[in-house]
Formats: sequence, structure tokens, C-alpha cells
Amino acid sequence: MPSKQPQKIRLVVVESPTKAKTIRSFLPAGYRVAASMGHVRDLPESASEIPPTVKGKEWARLGVNVEADFEPLYVIPAGKRKVVSELRALLKDADELVVATDEDREGESIGWHLVQVLAPRVPISRIVFHEITPEAIRQALATPRQIDEDLVRAQETRRILDRLVGYTVSPLLWKKIAAGLSAGRVQSVAVRLTVLRERERRAFRSGAYWDLKATLDREQTPFGATLVSVAGKRVATGKDFDETTGRLIEGRDVVLLDGERARVLAERLRGVAWKVEDTEEKPSIRRPYPPFTTSTLQQEANRKLRLSARETMRVAQRLYEEGYITYMRTDSVHLSEQAITAARTRVRSLYGAEYLSPQPRQFTTKSKGAQEAHEAIRPAGTEMRTADELRLKGVESALYELIWMRTVASQMADARQTHLTATISAGDTRFRASGKRIDFPGFFRAYVEGSDDPEQALEGREEPLPPFKRGDALGLRALEALGHETQPPARYTEATLVKTLEAEGIGRPSTYATIMGTIIDRGYVERVQNQLVPTFTAFAVTELLEKHFPTLVDTRFTAGMEEELDEIAEGGAQWLPYLREFYAGPEGLEAKVKAGGEAIDPREASTVHLQDLTARVRIGKFGPYVEMQQNGATVTASIPDGIAPADLSEPQVMELLRQKSEGPDVLGVDPATGKPVFVLQGRFGPYVQLGEAEEGGPKPKRASLPKGASPADVKIEQALKLLALPRTLGTHPETGKEITAAIGRFGPFVVHEGDFRSLQKTDDVYTVGLDRAVELLSQPKQGGRAKAEPLRTVGAHPKDGEPVLLFPGRYGPYVKHGDTNASLPKDVEPEDLTLEQAVVLLAERAAAAPAKKKGRAGARTSGAKPATTKTATTKKSTAKKSVAKKTGGATAKRAAAAARKK
Repeated sequence: MPSKQPQKIRLVVVESPTKAKTIRSFLPAGYRVAASMGHVRDLPESASEIPPTVKGKEWARLGVNVEADFEPLYVIPAGKRKVVSELRALLKDADELVVATDEDREGESIGWHLVQVLAPRVPISRIVFHEITPEAIRQALATPRQIDEDLVRAQETRRILDRLVGYTVSPLLWKKIAAGLSAGRVQSVAVRLTVLRERERRAFRSGAYWDLKATLDREQTPFGATLVSVAGKRVATGKDFDETTGRLIEGRDVVLLDGERARVLAERLRGVAWKVEDTEEKPSIRRPYPPFTTSTLQQEANRKLRLSARETMRVAQRLYEEGYITYMRTDSVHLSEQAITAARTRVRSLYGAEYLSPQPRQFTTKSKGAQEAHEAIRPAGTEMRTADELRLKGVESALYELIWMRTVASQMADARQTHLTATISAGDTRFRASGKRIDFPGFFRAYVEGSDDPEQALEGREEPLPPFKRGDALGLRALEALGHETQPPARYTEATLVKTLEAEGIGRPSTYATIMGTIIDRGYVERVQNQLVPTFTAFAVTELLEKHFPTLVDTRFTAGMEEELDEIAEGGAQWLPYLREFYAGPEGLEAKVKAGGEAIDPREASTVHLQDLTARVRIGKFGPYVEMQQNGATVTASIPDGIAPADLSEPQVMELLRQKSEGPDVLGVDPATGKPVFVLQGRFGPYVQLGEAEEGGPKPKRASLPKGASPADVKIEQALKLLALPRTLGTHPETGKEITAAIGRFGPFVVHEGDFRSLQKTDDVYTVGLDRAVELLSQPKQGGRAKAEPLRTVGAHPKDGEPVLLFPGRYGPYVKHGDTNASLPKDVEPEDLTLEQAVVLLAERAAAAPAKKKGRAGARTSGAKPATTKTATTKKSTAKKSVAKKTGGATAKRAAAAARKK
């Protein structure tokens, strides 16, 4: 009888323990899985990592031997030596090494370095997969390949380029501007984009114009209309103004109303007849968006969830490694046939066959140099399970739900809507009323993309106009004169900056999150209410690079570099000639750095040139400051944090210099303590302070000025009121805990156990009472959804006695009992619905609801956070908790509503 052959041992190496844990459960016997914890070797990060054999070499500090064909100097960091030792030990007992790192360039590079370091004497195979599911892993094992040397070389060239730029230009910035600064091949372009936008904002001049807003009605149905012309001539709007002068563009034949003319016109029109002069209906079709790529996921997560690009990728990485979504670094919008089938099955079951697109939709990738994974980001597997079915919580649930909705919506029918316009005559004026009717919601049932423009956030909602025809008389309810000012160009958000970089062909899916994180971490931009505000340091660095290294901050040049790297990855270009030309050519980086070191004047380089500012702004050891000649002497003053370059004005500068020379303004004396009260400029704007700060003593009491208040206008009485804040209003009737009122960075508010609500314009922080505070705290936070009021109580459910309620819904009335909702059939009128009918509908809906499955969700890592129901108590946790608040049960409710509609 032949002896039994010993089982082969195959060592599978991935990047992370989470990925290893998920894959391990899918592999047959004989496979062992280990994690490399990312790269096992890299270029040296510090002088201590440079090997003694090359430490004295001129090029050693670069980590790249520019004298020997740009040979990289790879080292194993101290923190990875233990990992490498463990992998070598595991490899001794293995009959094969299976490299299962991610499928993009970075993953290919990690796998190549693993092989170089481990130097295995056993066969090597490379497997790749788009998702971590049993089917995908089996398919990958059945179709192994070799490591792609072209991909590795492209990634290595990218790494060398980044090192050459960073390690040659950054020291120049240290010498000429300030210590600790850095330049980067892509980060410097991103910073310049924010600086260019800030320059536009500084050059912007606002223009003022007025119009009229009428509230009209037809058969008791109110609607709004806006003035568009007077005596046959169009009324000026914001688009008619020159951004650089604030005046009307020359040649515009329009009526420019000021406040007085607008009020006189309004008074005249109150006595005339209003009627419909013309109506127009324009049908339109909206098609669903493609499924997510890396950049579009980052953009949408920033808009809808207020996640940074880095946070989005961190969460997406977890979802991928736990087997919930496909690979998250991709610029492809392609969906596999199994994904399309799964999505269409879900659409049919949730929304009905009429909501399916007639044919399966396949999208074409349009981004430049799409070279990453070959499928869009979508839910993994063949079932398109919801976040609730996977039992995801918090931010993971929120991000997964975005991905789920976008994928499912991509296979849905077009939305059909009609844009409604009515021209209304009133004397010699014409008004326009606009609305929108959704004829068939199509994919809107599942997904409506967020928007950076608040006006576009109404997309997907009906804005009906009353039914009327030409000649119909209208009633005038109200007529208001409204003043407007043109607004400067909006600053970038992470979403719009990523979108711009992608459109310009700069960066790739794996780099966007790093770019955003780097420019914030290095102090080049600050994130203020989701806007990216460049700092004065960003201005100084950008000006130096524009003058002495223009190609490094040129979008077209940087995009060309990306295309060259793509060609290297495809085997269509040679990496060494490219590096030689870039670094050592006649116009190469090495020559420019050497010339810059000799030509750049440090004092000039540290000066920021701002339009229309007499004083100079300089970057000093302790941050930016203003400098000016006064009475033959040079006076300086630090610029407080929180003042953006576009907003620094001549009066602010003069006030800073005056306070520096004369000391802070004393408003008066506090009668209770006898201490002086000062008004000062701080990091987040002006504030008042009680008493002087003494070394080693307690911090003086301070209070921010209300938004829009000028320090010059503050009187002692107002200052004492501010210093009396926060006010204790009393205790909450439900908790017995204190409620206080105060003014913060974003205006006046009330707070109870960390739960904040902004005061309304009609509220006064000094007089607001306990009852009003409790009322505000009971309301949803701004942006939250108000609780729907039931039409009536149908009766008590026979099972538990709990009420069965009838609610109005966007797609028709429905009944609710506990967590179960059921739509009313079309032939049942809400007024005629009986309790017996409602109980039957609810029972049918409960029976049709999908059962929750126990999958790998129960085996998730301990780091997963539960859903949050309490409001945030710290700034750091606010974003996470607001995300969690949006997500709880949302997918299940959507599915239930869809099934009811069906």
C-alpha cells in the first residue's frame, strides 16, 4: 500500500492582521496566513537608518544613489525587523510562498519587497482579488500569476521622484523661509490650487443689488416668484457684476436696483393686478450616477458624512479587509456581471420591476490614466446585503450604506421630471416662478448625490407650482424688497479639491487621502467648517516655488509626470532616461536647487505679497507677522490664528500694530472685582478679558465677541455681559441636569450634558429662559430630519396594545406599528382604513421583510464602535456621532418603504 504524501504547506502573506483573519476562514487546509504590516522595507527616513557603509556618501541623505542610475537604498526599519524574522521562520516550514497583497501598484510593490527580503527557496505565486469572499479567493488561487515587474518599477520610480523632490527642495525651504517646511511632487500642486483660490477671493470686490420676492397664491395655494424685469429691461443679478471691481460689467443693459428704488417699486406694485402671462413645462431625464471610484467616494463621504479623505479611506480599508466591499483604491466604474445581477435582483425585490433600467447598465471609465483595480467600489459578494443585514454600526454603516445605495441605484431606471416655469405680470414688471414635478422617481428612490452647492441639494425633491393657465388672476400675499451681495469664489473643500486634482490628472486613487492629510498636517491649509483655508506659510512657499521651480507647481507638468508613470507601468516607457532628464538634465531639479540656493534672498522668500496691503506680511520663527515703517522705525505684530490671507485687511493690520505698541484697549473696570476689562485679538477672533494674565497665576476669564461684532464698537456694559456667560438657566425637567447658555466660536448656544443647540436670530443669549432652552434641545439638530406627525391613530394593535398610526408619506400614506411600516394599497383611502385592514397590511409586511443573517459581522474586530445615540460631548467625537445618528436602521427603513411602495 503506497505511503500517504505529506500535505503541502503554503504560506499566504497579506498586509494586515484584519485581512489575514478574514482570508484565513476561506482557505482550505494546508494554508497559513501571515501579515507583513505594510511595507517591510523602504528608503531610509532618517540618518540613523542609513547603513554605515554609505553614510559618508553625498547622496546617502537622499536614500537614492543619483551617481549610479538612481539605485534606491532600501533598509528594513527597526519596527519591521521582528515582522521579517517571524515571516522567515514561517517560510522555513512552507513549500510555497503565496503573495496576496493588494492588487494596485502599492500592493504589487509590497509583494515585490517581500520576495526580495525573504529570498524564498520555494516556488512563489502571486494572487490578486477585487473582494475578500470565498468565491473570489478560490478564483484567485486557481489563477495565480507572477509579480508584475512593470507595475513595481512604476511604483519605485514614483517613490524615487517623490524622494528627490522632497529631500532636495525641502532643505531649501528651511534655509530660505522657516524650519520644518516641506515640498512634495503632488502636495505642492494641491497647496498652490488653494492659494490661487485664496488670491481670487482677495482680489474679489463685492457688488450690491436688490430685487423683489413676491408670495402669491392661486386658489389658496401659496408659491414664490422673483422679479426679473422692469419696463421690458432685465433686472441685474450677480452674474452681471465684474468680480474685480464690484461694478456692473460694461455694456450690460440691465436695471440695477438699490434699496430705495426696490422699496418704492414694491409699494407701487402692491396696488396693481397680478396675473399669469405665460407658462412653460420642460420635461427632463436624470440618469443614475456610476458606482463609486476612490475619488468620488471620498468626495461624497466628505459632503454627506463630513469625513476627511483620510478618514474615508481608513473606514473603507476596514470594510474591504472584513470582506464587506470590493477593493477601495480604484478609478474604474466597471461592474462585474455578478455585481450587476445582484444589484438588479435587489432593485426588483425592493422597488419593483418598473424601477429597473430596461437593460443592465455598464459605465465607462473616463479619468486620466485609470490604472488601478479593474472594478468600481461596491458591496462584496453576490447578495448585495444591506448594512443592517451585516450588522454594521456607526461610521462603517454610514459609508457602507453610501456604497450600497450608489451601486443599487446604478442599475435603476432613469428619473423623469418636469421643470415648471410661470411668467407673471404686475404692471410694467415681470416676475418668474419656478418649480419641479417628479413624474417618475426612478433611481431617486435609492440615491441622490450630495452637493457642495446648497441650492443643488434640493435635487430629487418636488417643488410644485399650483395648476394655473395663462390669464389666471393671482392673489398677492406679501411683497418684500431683498438686498444681495455677490459672493467671492468658494474655497475648496476636500471633496472639490480631490475632484479638481482628478480632473487635472494629478495623483491617483491611492494618493488622494495622503495628499489631503499631508497638506493639513504640515500646516499649509487649515480645515475650517469643511473649507480648506491656506495659511500665510502656504502663500510664502507657493510664491517661492512659482518663481524658482515653476514646473513643480504646474498642473500640466505634474499631470504629464503621472502619464509618464502610467506608461512605465504599462511597459511603454523606460524609467531610467526619465529620471535622468528630470533630475540631472540641463533644466533638471539638481541644477535648479543649486541655482536657487545662491539666488534666493531669505528675507524676500519669507515675505508674503498680498494685494492692497501696505504692510508686509512675513513668516517668522513663531509664525506669520505684519511689519511696517512708522515714524522711521520698524514695528511688527503677530497675526492671530484664524485670520485667512484673503481676509486680512488694512484696518486689522493697523489695529494689531496699535495694540502691540500701546497695549490692549482697556474698556473699563469690573465693579465686582475692580479688575480692568480688555478687548484683545485671539486665535479665533476678538474677545474680552477680565484682568491681566499673570505668570504662574490662574488664566483670566475670557469671552468671544459675537459673530460680526467689531472690537472698536464694544463698550464696557457689553463686555461685562459677555464675561457673565455662561448663564445657568436651570435644570432639565427630564434629567435634572443643568442647562447653560453661552457664546462660542460659531455663535450663541444652549447646552445640556454636551448636547448643543444654536440660538435662533430671535433669541437673546442674555435673556433666553429655561423653557425656550428645553424647546430648542428637543428639536433635531440643524440638518436633522423633523419627526413626522401622524394623520391619525387607527387603533390599538390586538397583540400588544401599542398604537397603530397612519402617516403621510412621500410616495403615499402608510401605517406604522413599532418598527414595521406598511404602505396603503392604491384602492384604500386613508379616511376609510380600518384597524383590521391595518393589522393585515402590517403582518404581510413583517412576513416579507428579509431575515437578518449572522455572518462575519459577529466576528468583527474589537475596534469596531457601536452605534451612538447620545450627542457628542467633545469636538473630536462630534463628526463620528453625527454619522452614527444618520445611519441607524436607515437601510432597513428604506428597504421597508420600498417594499411597501411595491
